[in-house]
Amino acid sequence: MLSPIDDYKSPNFGDRRGQKTVDMLVLHYTDAPDCDTARGWLCDAERQVSAHYLVDEDGTVFRLVDEAKRAWHAGVSYWAGETDVNSRSIGIEIQNPGHGNGYRPFPDVQMAAVITLCRDVVGRHAIPQRNILAHSDIAPGRKIDPGELFDWPLLASEGIGIFPDAGDGSSDVDIAETLTAIGYDPHAEEAVSAFQRRYRPSKIDNYADAETRALADALLQRLTGAST
Repeated sequence: MLSPIDDYKSPNFGDRRGQKTVDMLVLHYTDAPDCDTARGWLCDAERQVSAHYLVDEDGTVFRLVDEAKRAWHAGVSYWAGETDVNSRSIGIEIQNPGHGNGYRPFPDVQMAAVITLCRDVVGRHAIPQRNILAHSDIAPGRKIDPGELFDWPLLASEGIGIFPDAGDGSSDVDIAETLTAIGYDPHAEEAVSAFQRRYRPSKIDNYADAETRALADALLQRLTGAST
C-alpha cells in the first residue's frame, strides 16, 4: 500500500460537478525542470492548475488534492462523449522535463511508484481499462504527454490499461470510426497521432497505415470483447 505524503497542499480544486463519480485515470508529465518546480506550479493559486498526485523521478509520491475533489488537470478535453473530464477523473502528474526541456525516459523507480499508485487508484474506484488515459488521449494536438517514452506496455503488463498487438486486429477498418469507438474526439484532427504516440511510438505522423489501423482494431476488440 503506497502512502503519499504532503497531503492536500494545492489550493486548486473544487467540487466534482453534476454528482459525477470517478471512472477515469489521466496520466501527465509535468513539463518542469524538477519536481520542486512542478509542485510549486501545481500549488500556486494564480496558475489554477493541479493534480491529485505528483510522482518524482526518485519515486516519491505527493498527494496534492483529495480524491473526492475535482483537480484541475485535464483542461479542454474529451473522452467518449465527456467534456468535463476533471469531474470524472483522478489526475497523476509524473515528473519529467518534457519535450521542450530535455525529454527523457522515466526511471525504473519512478515507474514502479506510478504502477503502485495507479493500481491503488484503479482498485479504489473500479476504473475500467478503457478509461486509463494519457493526457494526449483526451486532448489530441493540444497535449502530447506523458509522451512516447512513457512505458505503457509495462503498465499493461501490470494490469493497468491495455496494450494491443497488431496481429490481433484487422487493417480493414475505418480509422476515424474505430478511434471514435475507443473514445477519441471524433473532431480532433490529430487523433491518429495521439493514438500512435501511445500505442505505436515508433511512428507518430498522423497517418493511419495498415499497422496503425490493425492496432486500433485490436484495441477496440479488447475493450469491447467484439470481433471484426
